[in-house]
Amino acid sequence: MTTQVIVLNGGSSSGKSGIVRCLQAVLPQPWLAFGVDSLIEAMPGSGAGIEFGADGEVSVGEEFTTLEAAWATGIAAMAHAGARVIIDDVFLGGGASQDRWRKVLDGLDVRWVGVRCEASVAAGREIGRGDRVRGMAERQAEPVHRGVVYDLEVDTTHTEALECARAIARSVVSGSR
Repeated sequence: MTTQVIVLNGGSSSGKSGIVRCLQAVLPQPWLAFGVDSLIEAMPGSGAGIEFGADGEVSVGEEFTTLEAAWATGIAAMAHAGARVIIDDVFLGGGASQDRWRKVLDGLDVRWVGVRCEASVAAGREIGRGDRVRGMAERQAEPVHRGVVYDLEVDTTHTEALECARAIARSVVSGSR
Protein backbone atom coordinates (compact mmCIF):
# COMPACT_ATOMS: atom_id res chain seq x y z
CA MET A 1 0.00 0.00 0.00
CA THR A 2 1.24 3.51 -0.74
CA THR A 3 0.84 6.47 1.56
CA GLN A 4 -2.55 8.11 1.17
CA VAL A 5 -2.42 10.60 4.05
CA ILE A 6 0.37 12.68 5.56
CA VAL A 7 -0.41 14.16 8.97
CA LEU A 8 1.83 16.99 10.14
CA ASN A 9 1.61 17.86 13.82
CA GLY A 10 3.41 20.73 15.49
CA GLY A 11 2.83 23.81 17.56
CA SER A 12 1.77 27.19 16.27
CA SER A 13 4.37 28.86 14.03
CA SER A 14 6.48 25.69 13.85
CA GLY A 15 6.52 25.80 10.04
CA LYS A 16 3.87 23.23 9.13
CA SER A 17 2.05 25.37 6.55
CA GLY A 18 5.27 26.15 4.69
CA ILE A 19 6.17 22.46 4.63
CA VAL A 20 2.70 21.64 3.26
CA ARG A 21 3.12 24.08 0.35
CA CYS A 22 6.55 22.62 -0.41
CA LEU A 23 5.24 19.05 -0.19
CA GLN A 24 2.58 19.86 -2.76
CA ALA A 25 5.35 21.12 -5.05
CA VAL A 26 7.79 18.20 -4.61
CA LEU A 27 5.52 15.15 -4.34
CA PRO A 28 5.07 13.40 -7.70
CA GLN A 29 1.25 13.25 -7.58
CA PRO A 30 -1.35 15.86 -6.64
CA TRP A 31 -2.09 16.11 -2.90
CA LEU A 32 -4.92 18.07 -1.28
CA ALA A 33 -4.00 20.08 1.82
CA PHE A 34 -6.22 20.77 4.83
CA GLY A 35 -5.14 22.76 7.85
CA VAL A 36 -6.69 23.37 11.23
CA ASP A 37 -6.26 27.12 10.60
CA SER A 38 -8.78 26.83 7.74
CA LEU A 39 -11.19 25.00 10.02
CA ILE A 40 -10.92 27.78 12.59
CA GLU A 41 -11.36 30.46 9.88
CA ALA A 42 -14.51 28.68 8.67
CA MET A 43 -16.12 28.91 12.10
CA PRO A 44 -18.41 31.71 13.19
CA GLY A 45 -16.80 34.56 15.11
CA SER A 46 -18.23 33.51 18.43
CA GLY A 47 -19.95 30.53 19.92
CA ALA A 48 -17.79 28.00 18.08
CA GLY A 49 -16.33 26.58 21.26
CA ILE A 50 -12.73 27.73 20.82
CA GLU A 51 -11.19 30.48 22.89
CA PHE A 52 -7.77 32.13 22.60
CA GLY A 53 -6.48 33.50 25.89
CA ALA A 54 -4.39 36.66 26.07
CA ASP A 55 -1.42 34.51 27.18
CA GLY A 56 -1.66 32.18 24.17
CA GLU A 57 -3.69 29.46 25.85
CA VAL A 58 -6.18 27.74 23.54
CA SER A 59 -9.29 26.21 25.09
CA VAL A 60 -11.74 24.10 23.15
CA GLY A 61 -15.25 23.19 24.16
CA GLU A 62 -17.91 20.75 23.07
CA GLU A 63 -19.06 22.81 20.07
CA PHE A 64 -15.57 22.97 18.61
CA THR A 65 -14.93 19.28 19.29
CA THR A 66 -18.13 18.35 17.44
CA LEU A 67 -17.28 20.51 14.42
CA GLU A 68 -13.66 19.31 14.40
CA ALA A 69 -14.82 15.67 14.39
CA ALA A 70 -17.09 16.35 11.41
CA TRP A 71 -14.24 18.11 9.59
CA ALA A 72 -11.86 15.20 10.22
CA THR A 73 -14.47 12.68 9.08
CA GLY A 74 -14.95 14.66 5.85
CA ILE A 75 -11.23 14.76 5.15
CA ALA A 76 -10.97 11.03 5.85
CA ALA A 77 -13.85 10.38 3.44
CA MET A 78 -11.93 12.13 0.67
CA ALA A 79 -8.88 9.97 1.38
CA HIS A 80 -11.03 6.83 1.48
CA ALA A 81 -12.43 7.90 -1.91
CA GLY A 82 -8.92 8.01 -3.40
CA ALA A 83 -7.62 11.53 -2.81
CA ARG A 84 -4.11 11.94 -1.42
CA VAL A 85 -4.34 14.25 1.58
CA ILE A 86 -1.95 16.31 3.71
CA ILE A 87 -3.29 17.37 7.10
CA ASP A 88 -1.72 20.29 9.00
CA ASP A 89 -2.83 20.10 12.63
CA VAL A 90 -1.95 21.11 16.17
CA PHE A 91 -2.55 18.20 18.56
CA LEU A 92 -3.59 20.23 21.60
CA GLY A 93 -4.45 16.92 23.28
CA GLY A 94 -1.17 15.24 22.33
CA GLY A 95 -1.65 11.49 21.92
CA ALA A 96 -5.43 11.74 22.42
CA SER A 97 -5.62 14.01 19.36
CA GLN A 98 -3.67 11.47 17.33
CA ASP A 99 -6.04 8.73 18.50
CA ARG A 100 -9.03 10.71 17.17
CA TRP A 101 -7.35 10.97 13.76
CA ARG A 102 -6.38 7.27 13.84
CA LYS A 103 -10.05 6.32 14.20
CA VAL A 104 -11.27 8.27 11.16
CA LEU A 105 -8.20 7.34 9.07
CA ASP A 106 -8.49 3.62 9.87
CA GLY A 107 -7.75 1.48 6.82
CA LEU A 108 -5.60 4.14 5.13
CA ASP A 109 -1.82 4.22 4.88
CA VAL A 110 -0.92 7.25 6.99
CA ARG A 111 2.48 8.89 7.44
CA TRP A 112 2.68 10.63 10.84
CA VAL A 113 5.15 13.53 10.86
CA GLY A 114 6.21 15.57 13.88
CA VAL A 115 7.20 19.14 13.08
CA ARG A 116 9.38 20.46 15.85
CA CYS A 117 10.79 23.94 16.37
CA GLU A 118 12.53 25.45 19.37
CA ALA A 119 9.99 27.48 21.32
CA SER A 120 12.02 30.69 21.12
CA VAL A 121 12.35 30.46 17.34
CA ALA A 122 8.63 29.71 16.91
CA ALA A 123 7.86 32.68 19.20
CA GLY A 124 9.91 34.95 16.92
CA ARG A 125 8.01 33.69 13.90
CA GLU A 126 4.74 34.27 15.75
CA ILE A 127 5.64 37.92 16.31
CA GLY A 128 6.69 38.28 12.67
CA ARG A 129 3.42 36.81 11.42
CA GLY A 130 1.33 39.23 13.43
CA ASP A 131 -1.80 37.08 13.08
CA ARG A 132 -1.42 34.94 16.20
CA VAL A 133 -2.05 35.51 19.86
CA ARG A 134 1.39 35.97 21.39
CA GLY A 135 2.41 33.09 23.57
CA MET A 136 0.77 30.28 21.57
CA ALA A 137 4.03 29.16 19.94
CA GLU A 138 5.93 28.81 23.21
CA ARG A 139 2.96 27.28 24.99
CA GLN A 140 2.42 24.61 22.30
CA ALA A 141 5.99 23.77 21.24
CA GLU A 142 6.36 20.64 23.38
CA PRO A 143 2.91 19.62 24.70
CA VAL A 144 1.52 18.92 21.20
CA HIS A 145 4.09 16.10 20.84
CA ARG A 146 3.43 14.36 24.18
CA GLY A 147 2.21 10.81 23.66
CA VAL A 148 2.31 11.09 19.86
CA VAL A 149 4.02 8.37 17.82
CA TYR A 150 5.64 9.48 14.56
CA ASP A 151 7.02 7.77 11.48
CA LEU A 152 9.29 10.76 10.89
CA GLU A 153 10.21 13.99 12.64
CA VAL A 154 11.61 17.17 11.16
CA ASP A 155 12.93 20.24 12.96
CA THR A 156 12.42 23.65 11.40
CA THR A 157 14.53 25.48 13.96
CA HIS A 158 17.47 25.64 11.53
CA THR A 159 16.09 23.73 8.52
CA GLU A 160 14.07 25.34 5.74
CA ALA A 161 10.59 24.11 4.85
CA LEU A 162 11.72 22.84 1.44
CA GLU A 163 14.43 20.65 2.94
CA CYS A 164 11.94 19.25 5.47
CA ALA A 165 9.42 18.62 2.69
CA ARG A 166 12.02 16.80 0.61
CA ALA A 167 12.84 14.51 3.57
CA ILE A 168 9.13 13.74 4.05
CA ALA A 169 8.63 13.20 0.31
CA ARG A 170 11.59 10.78 0.17
CA SER A 171 10.03 8.81 3.01
CA VAL A 172 6.63 8.75 1.31
CA VAL A 173 7.97 7.82 -2.14
CA SER A 174 10.32 5.11 -0.83
CA GLY A 175 7.73 3.74 1.57
CA SER A 176 10.33 3.68 4.37
CA ARG A 177 9.22 4.40 7.90
